[in-house]
Amino acid sequence: MNTRIQREKDFHDRRFSNPETRDKTVNRFYEITKSINSAYQDFLFRNCKESKVIEYGCGTESHAFALADRGAQLVIAIDISPIAIEIAEARFQAKSVKANLAFKVMDAEDLEFDESSIDLILGSGILHHLDIEKSLNSMIRVLRPSGKAIFIEPMGHNLFINLFRKLTPNIRSKDEHPLLNNDLMLLGKYFKSVEVKYFYLTSILASLFVGYPCFQIILGYLEYLDGLLFKIPLLRYQAWQVLIVLSEPIKSCIDEKST
Repeated sequence: MNTRIQREKDFHDRRFSNPETRDKTVNRFYEITKSINSAYQDFLFRNCKESKVIEYGCGTESHAFALADRGAQLVIAIDISPIAIEIAEARFQAKSVKANLAFKVMDAEDLEFDESSIDLILGSGILHHLDIEKSLNSMIRVLRPSGKAIFIEPMGHNLFINLFRKLTPNIRSKDEHPLLNNDLMLLGKYFKSVEVKYFYLTSILASLFVGYPCFQIILGYLEYLDGLLFKIPLLRYQAWQVLIVLSEPIKSCIDEKST
């Protein structure tokens, strides 16, 4: 295991062993993310039936249970952190779910699956912890030609969000790198179809009103305003989060040396 991956493993082992350290700091911001999570979940439920699925960086709050219950042929939830897998497996043992679900400790940059064996890959907040090219190369190797992938990821252009990141270094890993425009452009090297939807610009301000009766009203108005602002291409990269849907993997891009 190289030094960067070892650092990620150690960081997430600590995080999952003591989740309160991070959650108290950022929960207020994640209260505004219902819209992107709903779009993500809708896509998963529409595409998981009779599919073989990998959940990247499943953590402890995995979507794997819901996908297994909604007709996926097989769901394999992977994470670099043995602590995360241990906690997820304990929850699995306590639930009455089908036998089409497994949890494995695995490096998402080096997937241990047969070539062209997977229909769907999903992940939330995982790509920006990885070497993007290595992960994409591994991804297109295991996906079927008809396979798809979907991710929720943070962007790294917004000055105010980046200032918050600098002020709170202990709640994130040393090597994580919110996505930049160049990272989004790189996706087209590995997939013929790349769809990116942008979320949360002015609506980040709604986090100031979490817990107040007016919160949902303010969030709704600001999300509507974001929709108008994101029609301007230059403003899209100021979004906090993006929803990425990838399809039609370009198999000719597989680099066997990195798999």
